[in-house]
Amino acid sequence: MATIEIAKRTATRPTWAEVSLRTLRQNFRAVQQHIGTAVKVCAIVKADAYGHGAVECARALEQEGACWFGVTSLDEAIPLREAGIRGRILLMTGFWRGEEEEIIRLGLTPTVWETGQIDLFDRAATALGVPKHPIHLKVDTGMGRLGVAPEDLPRICSALKSSSHLVLEGLSTHLASSEVLDEPSVAAQLKSFDEVRDFLRNEGFNPPLIHAANTGAVISRPESWNTMVRPGIALYGYYLPFERAGREVSGSGLRLKVKPVLTWKTRILSLRDMRANQALGYGGIYATKAPARIAVLPVGYADGLNRKVSSQGRVIVGEHYAPIVGRISMDLTLADVTGLPGVSVGDEVVLLGATDGLSVDAREHAALAETVPYEILCGISKRVPRRHLD
Repeated sequence: MATIEIAKRTATRPTWAEVSLRTLRQNFRAVQQHIGTAVKVCAIVKADAYGHGAVECARALEQEGACWFGVTSLDEAIPLREAGIRGRILLMTGFWRGEEEEIIRLGLTPTVWETGQIDLFDRAATALGVPKHPIHLKVDTGMGRLGVAPEDLPRICSALKSSSHLVLEGLSTHLASSEVLDEPSVAAQLKSFDEVRDFLRNEGFNPPLIHAANTGAVISRPESWNTMVRPGIALYGYYLPFERAGREVSGSGLRLKVKPVLTWKTRILSLRDMRANQALGYGGIYATKAPARIAVLPVGYADGLNRKVSSQGRVIVGEHYAPIVGRISMDLTLADVTGLPGVSVGDEVVLLGATDGLSVDAREHAALAETVPYEILCGISKRVPRRHLD
C-alpha cells in the first residue's frame, strides 16, 4: 500500500486572534491594586481562558505573580500542569468519580459540597499515602447550582472530622446578582455565607481562604472580598454594566481600569461591485439600495462570529467603519466598503478590537446578539488561531 505523506504547515486561512499578554498582565495588576495585597487573587482561566488560550495566559499571569488559578475541571487543569504551571489550581466544579488520584498526583485542589466527595477523596489520599490534601467547600447561599445547603452542614462537618487525610483550606460561594447594586438577595447571600463561616468555626474549622467575589463583586462589593477573590472576565478586559432600579449606573467607584486583551482580525478575500437592488447572502435579507462595493471576508459563524450580528454589526477597514450586510454564513461575511478609499484584496479587517481611534468590542457584539461579552469571547472557535503577543 502506498504511503501518503502530508506536509505539516501553519494555518494560512487569514482569520486570527491576537492576544496581548502585556495587557493581560496590566489587567491583573489593576485587579490586585484595586483589592490590595492582603487579598489573594484566584485568576480564572477556565474555558481556555475565556477563549484567549489558557496555557499562554496562565503562564503570563504566573510570571506576573498569580499564585492561584481557577478552572472548571480536571481536563482543564492537566494542560496547565503539563505546560509547567506550578501555582495552585482550583477545580471549581468538583470532580468525577475516578479522578481523585490524578487530582492528588497533580497537586490540584478540588471543590466539594457532598459527603460522598469527601469520602472518595479521603480514600484516594489514604491509598496514595498523602498525609493531608487541601479541599475547598462550596456553599449554596442562593445561586441554586452547586454547593451544600447551609442546613446540611452538620453532615459535611461530620464527614470532614471522620477524614484523616483532608484539610479544609477554603470556603466559597457564588453571588447570583453582583452587578445589581440594589438587589437584596446579594446581601442575603453574604449574610448566609457569614453564618456558615461562624458555624464552621464553632465546629472547629477555620479555613484561611474565604472567597465569594467574582468580577462584578470585585469592582462593586468590597464587603465580599474576604481573603481571596475570583476575577474572570476582568482579566480579559471586560465586566458587565452595573444596575440600580433597573437602570445602568456608573461612577468612579464602579470602574476598573482594564482593557480588552483580544483583537480578532481577518483579511479581505474578494471585492465585488454590485448593482442597486442586489440581494446579498442567504435569504436575501439585505439588498443594496444603490450600486455598492462589497468586501467578502473569510470568517463566519463557524469561527464564532455570532449570526445575530448579521446586518447589524460593523467591522473596521483601514480608518473607517464598514457595516456588515446580509446574513453571516458559516465561512463568509459581507461588509459594505462603498466609498472607502484605497480598499484592496488582502487588506486587514478588525472584527473585534481597536485601531486608529475606532473600536468594536465584545460588548457591542453582545448587545446586538442579546447576550453577554463572555459568550462572544468564549464563542471564538478553535478554527481561529490565537497569536500571543508580549
